[in-house]
Amino acid sequence: MKKVYEIVSRIPKGKVATYGQIAALCGNPRAARVVGWAMRHAPEHLSLPCHRVVNQSGRLAPDDVFGGQHIQREMLLQEGIPFRENGCIDIKKCLWIPGQSDRMVP
Repeated sequence: MKKVYEIVSRIPKGKVATYGQIAALCGNPRAARVVGWAMRHAPEHLSLPCHRVVNQSGRLAPDDVFGGQHIQREMLLQEGIPFRENGCIDIKKCLWIPGQSDRMVP
Protein backbone atom coordinates (compact mmCIF):
# COMPACT_ATOMS: atom_id res chain seq x y z
CA MET A 1 0.00 0.00 0.00
CA LYS A 2 2.90 2.34 0.64
CA LYS A 3 3.69 2.63 -3.09
CA VAL A 4 0.02 3.30 -3.92
CA TYR A 5 -0.17 6.04 -1.30
CA GLU A 6 3.10 7.59 -2.49
CA ILE A 7 1.80 7.79 -6.07
CA VAL A 8 -1.61 9.15 -5.05
CA SER A 9 0.08 11.83 -2.94
CA ARG A 10 1.69 13.18 -6.13
CA ILE A 11 -1.55 13.72 -8.11
CA PRO A 12 -1.71 17.50 -8.48
CA LYS A 13 -4.73 19.69 -7.96
CA GLY A 14 -6.78 19.91 -11.15
CA LYS A 15 -5.76 16.42 -12.36
CA VAL A 16 -7.12 12.91 -11.84
CA ALA A 17 -5.64 9.43 -12.11
CA THR A 18 -7.37 6.12 -12.69
CA TYR A 19 -7.21 3.05 -10.49
CA GLY A 20 -5.62 1.12 -13.35
CA GLN A 21 -3.08 3.86 -14.02
CA ILE A 22 -1.94 3.80 -10.40
CA ALA A 23 -1.79 0.01 -10.44
CA ALA A 24 0.41 0.15 -13.56
CA LEU A 25 2.68 2.75 -11.96
CA CYS A 26 3.06 0.35 -9.04
CA GLY A 27 4.16 -2.37 -11.44
CA ASN A 28 0.95 -4.43 -11.45
CA PRO A 29 -1.47 -3.14 -14.11
CA ARG A 30 -4.09 -5.76 -13.21
CA ALA A 31 -4.39 -4.59 -9.61
CA ALA A 32 -6.88 -1.75 -10.07
CA ARG A 33 -9.20 -3.28 -7.44
CA VAL A 34 -6.35 -3.34 -4.95
CA VAL A 35 -5.85 0.38 -5.57
CA GLY A 36 -9.57 0.90 -4.93
CA TRP A 37 -9.28 -0.99 -1.67
CA ALA A 38 -6.25 1.12 -0.70
CA MET A 39 -8.17 4.33 -1.40
CA ARG A 40 -11.09 3.15 0.69
CA HIS A 41 -8.76 2.34 3.61
CA ALA A 42 -6.26 5.22 3.30
CA PRO A 43 -5.20 6.50 6.72
CA GLU A 44 -6.61 9.97 7.35
CA HIS A 45 -3.34 11.27 8.77
CA LEU A 46 -1.76 10.92 5.31
CA SER A 47 -4.17 13.56 3.90
CA LEU A 48 -4.14 11.89 0.49
CA PRO A 49 -6.12 13.36 -2.42
CA CYS A 50 -8.12 10.14 -2.82
CA HIS A 51 -10.94 12.13 -4.42
CA ARG A 52 -8.68 12.52 -7.49
CA VAL A 53 -8.69 8.77 -8.18
CA VAL A 54 -11.48 7.61 -10.49
CA ASN A 55 -12.25 4.69 -12.78
CA GLN A 56 -11.14 4.63 -16.41
CA SER A 57 -14.52 5.91 -17.61
CA GLY A 58 -14.38 8.91 -15.28
CA ARG A 59 -17.06 7.60 -12.94
CA LEU A 60 -16.87 8.68 -9.32
CA ALA A 61 -16.50 6.43 -6.30
CA PRO A 62 -19.55 4.58 -4.96
CA ASP A 63 -21.96 6.52 -2.74
CA ASP A 64 -20.56 5.07 0.47
CA VAL A 65 -17.15 6.68 -0.16
CA PHE A 66 -16.57 10.36 0.73
CA GLY A 67 -20.09 10.45 2.16
CA GLY A 68 -21.61 10.31 -1.32
CA GLN A 69 -20.73 11.01 -4.93
CA HIS A 70 -21.95 14.59 -4.60
CA ILE A 71 -19.14 15.31 -2.12
CA GLN A 72 -16.42 13.89 -4.38
CA ARG A 73 -17.92 15.74 -7.35
CA GLU A 74 -17.95 19.03 -5.46
CA MET A 75 -14.32 18.56 -4.37
CA LEU A 76 -13.29 17.95 -7.98
CA LEU A 77 -15.37 20.84 -9.33
CA GLN A 78 -13.64 23.16 -6.86
CA GLU A 79 -10.33 22.06 -8.40
CA GLY A 80 -11.53 22.82 -11.93
CA ILE A 81 -12.10 19.22 -13.04
CA PRO A 82 -14.47 19.18 -16.05
CA PHE A 83 -17.48 16.88 -16.13
CA ARG A 84 -19.49 15.63 -19.08
CA GLU A 85 -23.28 15.75 -19.31
CA ASN A 86 -23.46 12.10 -18.21
CA GLY A 87 -21.87 12.99 -14.85
CA CYS A 88 -18.49 11.44 -15.63
CA ILE A 89 -15.21 13.31 -15.53
CA ASP A 90 -13.78 14.31 -18.89
CA ILE A 91 -10.65 12.17 -18.46
CA LYS A 92 -9.03 13.39 -21.69
CA LYS A 93 -8.91 16.92 -20.34
CA CYS A 94 -7.51 16.26 -16.89
CA LEU A 95 -5.64 12.93 -16.73
CA TRP A 96 -2.43 13.23 -14.75
CA ILE A 97 0.72 12.24 -16.58
CA PRO A 98 3.48 11.67 -13.99
CA GLY A 99 6.44 13.91 -14.69
CA GLN A 100 4.32 16.07 -16.96
CA SER A 101 1.67 17.34 -14.55
CA ASP A 102 1.15 20.57 -16.49
CA ARG A 103 0.53 18.82 -19.81
CA MET A 104 -3.00 17.96 -20.87
CA VAL A 105 -3.74 14.68 -22.63
CA PRO A 106 -4.69 15.39 -26.27
